[in-house]
Amino acid sequence: MTNPVALLDGASGAIFALMKASRQTDLAHSTLELVHLRVSQINGCSPCVDSGVKSAKQAGETDERLHAVVAWRETPYFTDEERAALALAESATRLADRPDAVSDEVWNDAASFFDERQLAALILYIATTNLFNRLNATTRQLAGRSWK
Repeated sequence: MTNPVALLDGASGAIFALMKASRQTDLAHSTLELVHLRVSQINGCSPCVDSGVKSAKQAGETDERLHAVVAWRETPYFTDEERAALALAESATRLADRPDAVSDEVWNDAASFFDERQLAALILYIATTNLFNRLNATTRQLAGRSWK
């Protein structure tokens, strides 16, 4: 089916406004790009993985780091701050995988690197990426296609 965002007036603007609001802090744009990519990988959202890689490359990310996002725990390519963001992204995406969706350990680690506004931006970006992923996966959108 046509992507629901393309069918309902105001939907795309509202979602993109959330993304824009998430970028209104001094949180590194590259961190947000890595988080978007990892969440999209978890959810199997091909359009978001595709666009996420392209957007991250435009933001200066290297192929080496982009290829390693899926295995970020086992690679030396990410800072402790980026690791904390990726761990929070995974926990907030896989809410039902454990009784305590976002453990104190994951939260405290993220809070040690990010202030409250940055955490708010990170959480909003994670949530919005999950929204995009769910819209795309549910309606079987394909990478490389525009919304129809």
